[in-house]
Amino acid sequence: MDLLKKTIDSIEGQNETSRTQANERLDQLIMPHWALGRLMDLALDLAGICSSVSPSVARKTIVVMAGDHGITDSGVSLFPQEVTVEMVRGFVNGVAGINVLAKQAGADVKVVDMGVAGDLSALVAAGNILDRKIARGTANFAIGSAMSRERAVRALEAGISIAQELTDSTDLFGTGDMGIGNTSSSSALVATLCQLPIAEVVGRGTGLDDAQLEQKIRILEQALVLNNPDPADPIDVLSKVGGFEIAGIAGLVLGAAALKKPIVIDGFISTAGALLAGRLAPDSKEYMIAAHRSVEKGQVAALADLGKEPLLDLQFRLGEGTGAAVAMNLVEGAVAILTEMATFSEAAVSAAK
Repeated sequence: MDLLKKTIDSIEGQNETSRTQANERLDQLIMPHWALGRLMDLALDLAGICSSVSPSVARKTIVVMAGDHGITDSGVSLFPQEVTVEMVRGFVNGVAGINVLAKQAGADVKVVDMGVAGDLSALVAAGNILDRKIARGTANFAIGSAMSRERAVRALEAGISIAQELTDSTDLFGTGDMGIGNTSSSSALVATLCQLPIAEVVGRGTGLDDAQLEQKIRILEQALVLNNPDPADPIDVLSKVGGFEIAGIAGLVLGAAALKKPIVIDGFISTAGALLAGRLAPDSKEYMIAAHRSVEKGQVAALADLGKEPLLDLQFRLGEGTGAAVAMNLVEGAVAILTEMATFSEAAVSAAK
């Protein structure tokens, strides 16, 4: 709890001096005023986040948090928990969607075992993944709390520790996830924190049909009644209906904000984690960059609550950090506009020569 409190207490807003300096430069670029729109808004944010009119985002790391969910025992997913282990192996072997898109973006991929139900010790020993395992999956929150409050705090602090471990090699963080059943936890978390009916934030996840979706909604409605999470207490919500990887994402966001590093938020699961981080430390929202709009409607509600407009809308629903990887190209573009494009006065000097 000491690390969590210390981290939250250290988070402050963006550097207003750097934002002002960046705004002055952007106002003078050789084009109609603010003609590159949201790319310029992003450049302004990056200057404020990094406290520099020449922010560096060259070293990029996407952190894929992995964990399993006991709620899968209640039939909310088309796939069993065993798929999580197989997908983690795919990440390690470099053959998954996140590997392909991260390579294109020039980003490293780091996989973290936050609570996978299977045995990944060989991958940990080989240095292929980072070990922050809290337990072998959460409990089934359809019949009780997903985890203890103590484990919820440990999972948040594990995410913070990952940010601290990677900070010396990372300018720009990205979030990713893997965990069968995690759309159920994310839906319950978003419904509670945003105080919305569960039916308004539940999607089809791995591809449920209409009848399966209705069953999922009923199960989650009953689980929320049973657990009665307190929307005024984010850790209570996390402990009762959350997931270890969601907590890890929230901790990563808090850690990045405390370190004054920008962090690109991926899809639904990542946005649920970001929402949790925003509740724990409101100023952490100033370090978040929303990558894309997912087809999961719960993410749209969470983005609205965070006050974030995503950079992209590509009908993604994969997760893994794939949207964050694609959006990192835009982050680099925003920095290039701020640092490489000429102002009118600079262009005049160049022309005179």
